[in-house]
Amino acid sequence: MRSALRFFLRQIVLIALAALAYFGVRGLTEGGITTANRNARWVIDVERTVGLDVERGIQSLLLDNRILLDVANWIYIWAHWPVVIATLVWLAIAHRDEFFELRNAMFISGAIGLVIFASFPVTPPRLFGAEYLDTVTAHSESYRILQPPALVNKFAAVPSLHFGWNLLVGLTWWRLARGPLTATGAVLMPIAMAFAVVATANHWALDVVIGAVVALLGLALERARRRRISRRIPWLDDDTDDTDDTDDTDDTDDTDDSSVETAVAACVSS
Repeated sequence: MRSALRFFLRQIVLIALAALAYFGVRGLTEGGITTANRNARWVIDVERTVGLDVERGIQSLLLDNRILLDVANWIYIWAHWPVVIATLVWLAIAHRDEFFELRNAMFISGAIGLVIFASFPVTPPRLFGAEYLDTVTAHSESYRILQPPALVNKFAAVPSLHFGWNLLVGLTWWRLARGPLTATGAVLMPIAMAFAVVATANHWALDVVIGAVVALLGLALERARRRRISRRIPWLDDDTDDTDDTDDTDDTDDTDDSSVETAVAACVSS
């Protein structure tokens, strides 16, 4: 019992520090509006070249249908952090290996995202022109309370980790699915988020594509790291979902957490 409590407290502290670093650095690395607008025009040009300039067409569906608008807002607000956090808690309790994989893939992709936010600021559609409506701000108060504007870089459109992290959650659900309902949710949830981030004018369509690439890169790097560790520590490949095996679980926790603690501490102190 004490071992499980120590594990959960450590994860809460780590994730809280990572969130503080992510939002704190994201807010401090906000680019200028001139540069962000120029980069947004580049994004639009790329989308037009490849046939991805779908933002106005998708949002027009919402403006003509208040029910669909409310659904898109609801998905954007409540199907991201609540879903991510609930999934992490479930994995920490029932599927410890998958918990570490998802957590670390989010940490890695989040770090990559911060580099892109700082070096390539992009104005989102909701701030780019009058033809795009910020439906979340116009029709909801809850999201700006959940994510205070002071901690948000309003030019952090690329990549869309709002979608990318939901994609990682969906992949985890799919891998652990025990029936058609979970499998269907694993497919539909990221698709719904991709629609919502564009329909609410919070992201360009290209942001969604880049968000998927960054998230999957984070997952690939985490799996490569785990393979490298497993070659040095063969028992790491054993099933660690058995929470009764506290000694092995603690050793695995320490192996997974040590490098993460160092990275998070460095990010917070920077």
